[in-house]
Amino acid sequence: MIEIKVPPVGESINEVTLVKWNKPDGSWVERDEVLCELESEKATFELNAEQAGILHHVATEGADLAIGDLACRIDESATRPAAAPSPSPTPPPIATPPRPTESQTAASNPVPAPTPSHPSNEIKATPVAAQIIAETKVDTQHIHGTGPLGKITKNDVLAALAKPGMKAEQTLFSRQEKSEKMSNLRRTVSRRLVEAKNSTAMLTTFNEVDMTAIMELRSKYKDTFKEKHGVGLGFMSFFTKACCIALSEWKAVNAYIDGDHVIYHDYCDISIAVSAPKGLVVPVIRNAESLSMAEIEAKVVELATKARDNKLSMEEMTGGTFTITNGGVFGSLMSTPIINIPQSAILGMHKIQERPMAINGQVVIRPMMYLALSYDHRIIDGRESVGFLVRVKELLENPTLLLAGVDPAKLLLEL
Repeated sequence: MIEIKVPPVGESINEVTLVKWNKPDGSWVERDEVLCELESEKATFELNAEQAGILHHVATEGADLAIGDLACRIDESATRPAAAPSPSPTPPPIATPPRPTESQTAASNPVPAPTPSHPSNEIKATPVAAQIIAETKVDTQHIHGTGPLGKITKNDVLAALAKPGMKAEQTLFSRQEKSEKMSNLRRTVSRRLVEAKNSTAMLTTFNEVDMTAIMELRSKYKDTFKEKHGVGLGFMSFFTKACCIALSEWKAVNAYIDGDHVIYHDYCDISIAVSAPKGLVVPVIRNAESLSMAEIEAKVVELATKARDNKLSMEEMTGGTFTITNGGVFGSLMSTPIINIPQSAILGMHKIQERPMAINGQVVIRPMMYLALSYDHRIIDGRESVGFLVRVKELLENPTLLLAGVDPAKLLLEL
């Protein structure tokens, strides 16, 4: 009988959560087959079978396990069941061209929107109900059919029209409650957010940036950029580039406190806040100051895809000298982001919204975005925080400055 224990997954991680068993108790498993998924405070990983045999669960789903705890046993002396297929020899690897990620494929081949058709051709409904649906354009997804074989009846449609917006499964005046255990990741996020609020002198300064120049640049070159580099041109590369230049000029924003010392960095490891299925994760783009726009965009797609699929490694989740978070993708107009400790600052992007602006004595409509910089006042003074944010604003409103950090005309004239 082989004992399968929780392996070490990182220096500071002492506990993991058994998320789910991929193989039922008492089933036959092959060597190296995935048995279960474990979740640490930073990432999700899998536990594999060391030998073929009969699997016996020891830990239950949802249980918190310490490193070294017993997760399951495998009886390798058991006889292979007749129904279990024998492992086939592994064929030699065949060289194939690299395949694009799902995000790249989706971006290059957008899924066409479904063509609306007559409701009666798509749903099961009585003739009278189908006619009412066609006339009223009611959303049939919210109608629960009570007729034979789930067919929608006239009364079902009328009930849906009487209570617009109500889902079929909703119960009126419900008082039900649900208790759900917090995941290991969510507990860690909660602890770190409270720690950041309680252990730093956090302040937030705001500014706004005119996104006209960047939007025009993207509109002009996005197709050529995608064709040449195989990745879309988004806003994150512009913001990352701008922050790297500003961080090189305002060193304290790229530093952190370690006891009685301040640790400064001559590189920019930019953490990107990503909303993953199991909670907020912050993977890191290493040496972002040395990457091109295309390399930054490719790295963002790679990390976001891994976060969505819960495939981020511990190395990709640790470190970082400065964080960028984009609440604008969810429609946030303004917010005060919380510092990602031990870092000393975080930049919050927000929704781009057209607003009337006074420019050269004239009122014009411009696409504007509010920027928020939350910073630790123990290490970053007001002059540095405002200076950093103003510099980021300047670089974004004049994207040609991102090439060398200075006005090309001044570079030419050596000013």
